[in-house]
Amino acid sequence: MPAPVIGLTGGIATGKSTVSNYFKKLGITIVDADAIAKQVVAPNSPSLKKIKAHFGSQIVWDNGELNRAELRKLIFSNESEKLWLNNLLHPIIRQEILEQLNAASGLYVILDAPLLFENNLDKLCEKTLLVDIPEELQIMRGSERDGVNQEQIKQIITAQMPRSIKLKKADYVIDNALSLDNTYAQVMAIHQKLSNR
Repeated sequence: MPAPVIGLTGGIATGKSTVSNYFKKLGITIVDADAIAKQVVAPNSPSLKKIKAHFGSQIVWDNGELNRAELRKLIFSNESEKLWLNNLLHPIIRQEILEQLNAASGLYVILDAPLLFENNLDKLCEKTLLVDIPEELQIMRGSERDGVNQEQIKQIITAQMPRSIKLKKADYVIDNALSLDNTYAQVMAIHQKLSNR
């Protein structure tokens, strides 16, 4: 029987990766939706060939890798191109996620997905866990971490599901606004709950 799936999500710069790594240290299998999304557009992959055929060769770097910045520019302001890309990639990514989840064993498995709710991946989960910080802190941490201006971080936050809705949808919430020790203590408390079910 496959291990129960716990969905882990959080907006940009909330510290979701930190929380994910804590669970990994506890021996929990992590299925990383972002890593899978990168893998399906690896150089010479069928998906990348289709993307190149659709958008043109400027979408691929000389080394054969996807030029993500260029692709983002092309789809950011064009809803139909974004839809085309999502229709191509989402079913492939979802299939790979399902295969990895089914292969995982242990007390439970974590599905780490920034767009867990937006892409309806929470339907694959028994419980969901949101890493949360106040928006002002998110903007500050995001611009410091990524070396971009605060406006860009605000745009990304606006494009994601509102924090208020995510807070309502999540079964568990980790407040990551305080110290790392505090965050780790919250992870441990949730780990105990999930292990004792």
